[in-house]
Amino acid sequence: MAEELVRYERRDRVAIIAINRPQTLNALDTATLAALETCVERAELDADVRVIVFTGVGRAFVAGGDIADLNSRQGLQHYQELAERLHRVFRRIELCDKPTISAVNGWALGGGTELLLCTDLRFAAASAKLGLPEITLGMFPGAGGTQRLIRQIPLCKAKELMFIGERIDAKDAERIGLINRVVSDESLMDEVLALAEKISQKSPLTLKLLKRTLNNGADMPLASALHYEQAMISLVLDSADAHEGCTAFLEKRAAKFAGV
Repeated sequence: MAEELVRYERRDRVAIIAINRPQTLNALDTATLAALETCVERAELDADVRVIVFTGVGRAFVAGGDIADLNSRQGLQHYQELAERLHRVFRRIELCDKPTISAVNGWALGGGTELLLCTDLRFAAASAKLGLPEITLGMFPGAGGTQRLIRQIPLCKAKELMFIGERIDAKDAERIGLINRVVSDESLMDEVLALAEKISQKSPLTLKLLKRTLNNGADMPLASALHYEQAMISLVLDSADAHEGCTAFLEKRAAKFAGV
């Protein structure tokens, strides 16, 4: 099932996870989410994987939730059968210790935008369209979008996207800080994989502790977050990788990080 609905590929130290329901523009349903979770776990447990890339097969990244599937459920059933899994999988991606990158190859609507909000870095093809159109269906974003978006872009812009539900192009998404960079459709994966390879050369231990410092510190008052940062950088300085990095700098050579 995981191979059918979600493709998993290793390229050196980079795992590529691609939603594979092109006939539905990669809409998310319970089976696809289960397959996605399996692939995320596989990448997390593989010590040789340093970076995880998310993308879609065909014309879409993820075009949202499967509307027919959603329409077949009432509230409690939705909460128990879909929403809990959806939130668990997205939260797992958000808190993953390995750096994550979205390669937004096409439509990223509703759950697609909510998925990229969980990733660390986001590149989008020039033709990509993003947005949270749930309001046009009489709903609102329910896969973390209402909370993550207001923490990542200006509040007024977040409300505009959710109140109106219109799609925006990749350039506008970049302008408001929703994504990092717009690239040509043809070069999207090449540029994403080049970035992933560059990150994969860094210390995996330091990247893990850095991500925890950023994610956990964001939920703390500044004074507490600064104390937390102080403790985390002290852990880093106790690692072999930190001393390897400093030694390599002094010896004018490339560092060889082992993740310890």
